[in-house]
Amino acid sequence: MKALTNRSKVVSDKKMTFIEWIYIPAILKGMSITLRHFFKKKTTISYPEQKREFSQVYRGQHVLKRDDEGRERCTACGLCAVACPAEAITMVAAERKPGEEHLYREEKYASIYEINMLRCIFCGDCEEACPKEAIFLTDRIVASEYKRAPFVYGKDLLVEPLDLNLRIDVSARQTESLLKFKQNKRFAHNK
Repeated sequence: MKALTNRSKVVSDKKMTFIEWIYIPAILKGMSITLRHFFKKKTTISYPEQKREFSQVYRGQHVLKRDDEGRERCTACGLCAVACPAEAITMVAAERKPGEEHLYREEKYASIYEINMLRCIFCGDCEEACPKEAIFLTDRIVASEYKRAPFVYGKDLLVEPLDLNLRIDVSARQTESLLKFKQNKRFAHNK
């Protein structure tokens, strides 16, 4: 029978010598690799004192943005939850009541908005799907915990504070094509 490819090898059943049989060459080869790495410069950093530089496109902890007047941008449309491949986002929509115009931009808002950080794969699909630019992934690291329950982040941890000085700058995450899209007057609904 003819081979399908020309990558086939002829295998020989060569008997091992006594030195090969006790694996001395393999042990010496492994020790040489260990010794080479022993004298290399270490890449470990002391984390709390030193912080590693992250890329501009690093995707870390989520944030729900507010507009310039301090109102929540999220309208509970559910596109972020649908776009999430890990199904980590859940929300419950509610109607805005009279007198709550200073809290929410639209008539509909997310009364409950939760992200399960253990399920999230930090892909950024929620960020791209949001038509109101309400959710962004920041450069902040998700804190570690010993239990599972604290990893379900609610609005208390996700919505940015009202104070303008404490707001999170996400301008580095916006691409040139997005900024060009925002300048088009036809699509000025997010202001």
